[in-house]
Amino acid sequence: MHASRLSRRAVLAGTAAAAALTTVPPLQGRAHAAGVTAATPSYRWRNAVIGGTGFITGVLFHPAVRGLAYARTDIGGAYRWDERAARWTPLTDHLGWDDWNLLGVESLAVDPAHPDRLYLALGTYAQAWAGNGAVLRSEDRGATWTRTDLTVKLGGNEDGRGAGERLLVDPRDSGTLWLGTRHDGLLKSSDRGATWAVASGFPATASASGQGVTFLAAVGRAVYAGWGDGDGTATAVNLYRTTDGTTWEPVPGQPTGTSAKVPIRAAHDRHTRELYVTYADAPGPNGQSAGSVHKLATATDRWTDVTPVQPGGSDTFGYGGVDVDARRAGTVVVSTNNRWADGDTVFRSTDGGRTWASLKDVAVFDVSETPFLDWGEDRPKFGWWIQALALDPYDSKHLVYGTGATLYGTRDLRRWAPRIRGLEETAVRRLISPPAGEAHLISGLGDIGVMYHERLTASPSRGMATNPVFGSATGLAQAAAKPAYVVRAGWGDHGNGAYSHDGGRTWAPFTAQPDIAKNAPGPIATSADGGTLLWSFVHWDGTKYAAHRSTDNGATWSEVSSFPKGATPVADPADPTLFYAYDTDTGTLHASTDSGRSFTARAGGLPSGDDQFQLAAAPGRSGDLWLSVKWNGLYRSTDGGVTFAKVASCWASYTLGFGKAADGADYPAVYQVGSTETITAVYRSDDAAGSWVRINDDAHQWGWIGEVITGDPRVYGRVYLGTNGRGIQYGEPV
Repeated sequence: MHASRLSRRAVLAGTAAAAALTTVPPLQGRAHAAGVTAATPSYRWRNAVIGGTGFITGVLFHPAVRGLAYARTDIGGAYRWDERAARWTPLTDHLGWDDWNLLGVESLAVDPAHPDRLYLALGTYAQAWAGNGAVLRSEDRGATWTRTDLTVKLGGNEDGRGAGERLLVDPRDSGTLWLGTRHDGLLKSSDRGATWAVASGFPATASASGQGVTFLAAVGRAVYAGWGDGDGTATAVNLYRTTDGTTWEPVPGQPTGTSAKVPIRAAHDRHTRELYVTYADAPGPNGQSAGSVHKLATATDRWTDVTPVQPGGSDTFGYGGVDVDARRAGTVVVSTNNRWADGDTVFRSTDGGRTWASLKDVAVFDVSETPFLDWGEDRPKFGWWIQALALDPYDSKHLVYGTGATLYGTRDLRRWAPRIRGLEETAVRRLISPPAGEAHLISGLGDIGVMYHERLTASPSRGMATNPVFGSATGLAQAAAKPAYVVRAGWGDHGNGAYSHDGGRTWAPFTAQPDIAKNAPGPIATSADGGTLLWSFVHWDGTKYAAHRSTDNGATWSEVSSFPKGATPVADPADPTLFYAYDTDTGTLHASTDSGRSFTARAGGLPSGDDQFQLAAAPGRSGDLWLSVKWNGLYRSTDGGVTFAKVASCWASYTLGFGKAADGADYPAVYQVGSTETITAVYRSDDAAGSWVRINDDAHQWGWIGEVITGDPRVYGRVYLGTNGRGIQYGEPV
C-alpha cells in the first residue's frame, strides 16, 4: 500500500553499543525568535475519522492480562487496545519532525511476567538515506517512554514488514531482550533494552540486502529464530534455536525448498509442545507465489507438513500469520498472503493441522462503520496482505487479523467487522476546507483516493470517491468563487481525473484526458469561476511532462508548452484569468494572465532544487502569494509574483494554509508547519505572519507533517493537518 515515504550505519561490533538515552517528551524550553508569540494556546487534537486505511503489520494480545492488546503499523506508529472504550490509543504521537523515520514499527514485545512493560523497535527504512532505529521501553503500557537510539537501521516499511515478531523478552530472564535485524544480525540486551550488542554465537551471516532475522519465538525456556536469507536449497538453514541463551544451533530436520524458503511467523502450542511455522518463497507482503505450514514437535524434533492448501497453477500465494489457542490444545489459525486469484483467507484447525476449515467460506462482514471498505464484488472483501493474525488467549472465538487497509475482528468466528476505532494510518496528500456547504473537509489521500467528510467524527458515509475510483490522489482543487465545483486527479484504472458539481458529494469522470494522464497524473487546478482547468503531469519516478488545459470541463485538452513542467498550478482566488506556477528547478515564479493559455516568468532568483516547495494563494485576494521553501524560509508576494520578500518571523516553512480570520483581524489566519525557533512544529498567525504561536505540543507531533495544512474558513482556530501515516489531524482551541 505505501510505496513512497520520506527521507549512520555503524554495525555493532560485539561490544555494548553506545546508546543515547532520552526520556520523552524531548522538547522543552526553546528560545523564541523575534516576532514570535511566546504563549501557547491550548488546543485539542483529534483524528478526522476514516478508520484504518493502512497496513496493520502486527497484533499481539498480552498473554497474562485479559483485554490488553497492542498493534503495530508500517508507517503509523503503535497502538494499545482499550477494552473498556473499545478503541485503540496511539502510543507514538510524541515522535517529532526529526524522528519521522521512527513512525514505522518493526516489532513490539511484551513481558509475560511484568504486564505493564512494553517494548517497541522503531525504524521505517533501512536505506542509507534513512536514520538509525531506536528501541522504546515503557513501564506503564506505553503512557511514557524511555528511548535508546541504535546504531543499526530497521525497516518497518520494507519488504518483510509483516513478519515477526523480531523483538522478544527472553523466557528465562525478563532483563534480557533479543532483537532480530535485517542486515546486522541478532542483537541482545542484558539491561532491559538500555544497551545492545551483537549476540555472540549466532551462526547466521548478515547480508546488506537480505531479510536477516524474520521472527523470534519463545518455546518454553528456549528461543527460536527464523532466518530469511536462505537460498531455499536442500542444505539451507532457516530456523535456529538456543536453549541456554548463548549457544545457537540449526533446528534438525527443518523443511527446505522454495515453499519453505522464508520463515514468516511462528506460534507455540504449550499444551502439545508444538511450534507452528508459516513459510513463503519471499518475505512479502507482495511477491509471494509459494508457501507452506509446518509444525515441529519440540520434544522430539519431528516435523510435520500441515499446509492447509498447496499453492499451485494460477492460485499462487504464501502463508503469513499464525497463532494458537491458549485454551484449547491443537487449535491453530493460519492466513494466506498475496493470494489474488482465489482471495486470501484464514484457515482454522482444531486437530493440530490434520484438517482445516476456511473461515472466509462462512464469513459475514459488516463494514458500515468504515464504508470505504465496501468496494463491491470486484475486490476480495476478506482482505489482502494478511500477515498479522492473533487469537485472544482468554476467548477462543475472539480472533483479529490485519490487512493492507484495516483490522478485522470476530467474536464467533463467523461475523466480522473492522476493529479499528482510534487507529488511523492514512498518508494525506491534499486537503480542502470548503467555505460553504455540508462538508467542512474534503481529503485527497494515499492509497484510498478522495473522501468527502460530512462529519469529522465518523468515517465518510460515501467511502472513497467513485466514478472513477482512485488509488492515490495527486490533485484536488475547488473553484474559489464557485465552491460547488471541485476537481480531482489521481492513479486510477478507469480514468485519472473527475469533477463534481455538488461540492464533492458525487463525481463524474472527465470525458477525455491527455494520454500522459494514465501514467503520470499530477496536481490539478481550477480557475476561480471553474471555467478553466490546468493539469500538470509527473510520473512516480519524477519525470515531468507538459501541462494541459481544458475550458470545457475536461472534454478536450490542449498542451501549455510555456507552463514549467511538473510544477503545481495555483489559481488566483479572485481573478479567474490568473494562474501561477513555481518552477522549482530554476527558482522562478511563472504567471498567466490569459486563463492559463500562456505563462511568463516573473520573480526569479528564489530557492530552487526541491520539488516539494509549495506555493499558496491567500483566499479572497488577487496576487497575494506565499511560498514555502522548507529550510530556506517563507516568502510573500503581494503583486502576483513580480516581487517576493522574505518573511522574517520564521526561518523554515514546509507547508502553509489559511483559515477564518480572528475577531477584529483583517487578514485570514495563517497556519504552517515550520520553524520559528529550534523546533519544527505547527503554528498559527493572526497578523499575516507578523508573529506566530505554536498550536501543537510535545505529545502531538506525528513525525512527518510537511505535506499539507489548511484552516477552516468557517471556524476560527480550526486547522486540518495532513500526516504521513497518522491520518488527518484536526485541532481546535479549547
